Amino acid sequence: MADLKPTSDISFVEIFLCSAFAACFAEFCTIPLDTAKVRLQLQRKTFASEGVSLPKYRGLLGTVATIAREEGLAALWKGITAGLHRQFIYGGLRIGLYEPVKSFLVGSDFVGDIPLYQKILAALLTGAMAIVIANPTDLVKVRLQAEGKLPAGVPGRYAGALDAYFTIVRQEGLGALWTGLGPNIARNAIINAAELASYDEVKQTILQIPGFTDSAFTHVLAGLGAGFFAVCIGSPIDVVKSRMMGDSSYKNTVDCFIKTLKNEGIFAFYKGFLPNFGRLGSWNVVMFLTLEQVKKIVTGQAYYD
Repeated sequence: MADLKPTSDISFVEIFLCSAFAACFAEFCTIPLDTAKVRLQLQRKTFASEGVSLPKYRGLLGTVATIAREEGLAALWKGITAGLHRQFIYGGLRIGLYEPVKSFLVGSDFVGDIPLYQKILAALLTGAMAIVIANPTDLVKVRLQAEGKLPAGVPGRYAGALDAYFTIVRQEGLGALWTGLGPNIARNAIINAAELASYDEVKQTILQIPGFTDSAFTHVLAGLGAGFFAVCIGSPIDVVKSRMMGDSSYKNTVDCFIKTLKNEGIFAFYKGFLPNFGRLGSWNVVMFLTLEQVKKIVTGQAYYD
């Protein structure tokens, strides 16, 4: 039997490609929930003469059903091209850089279990570095998802992801591709730390329970835990990020935060919480489950449950 390649010996290129593949697969499977989340977050209270009008989108399933009914099933995958661009770059980098950065922080001579705060710091750094590069793809994805059904004969703002990149640069300037970078760095750094650290901790805790092994079921439970923890922490930042990227009327992050708080109240920052958890929870399950299996294939340790 051929010698097994230890997981710790996977090269950066290999782990980058494994992570990018897992992230892209998870994105394709769960983007309808993300589209629903973005629509809910961008939805504001509107006032008529008699009072507050009823919101167009209501809840995760209601939003998915409304989009599919009014715009067609394919509309749920709006922004998928830009989403795959984002996940290939961001997903590959944030996980691919995690181990090297963690080792750098503790030093090459470190022996023993790496402290939790060092893991969190490493994930914060890799999440921030990765999204600085991937922000244009995130912006285009949100712009495409935010566009609802248009009247007959009225063309959309963008013909597709590539057209969106060029149109934004031509009309708004190159720097516009990094609109919302501040809240996006905060969101992705925090969520990355929450996901990676909590996944490790939940998985380690589950493996200490008699009868549990490093199996697909364990990866599913750990992925759900990572998704829930990430949403609880990152939801307010996610709302601000989506609004800044979907609406260019905000001057900056603080302006968006203050206007949202003033006009809609504190609970607006948790608008779309359930679809956000539905999206991020399922995304983490699919991503970590796929990543664990792909890594085992690369290292020759693949198993069948």
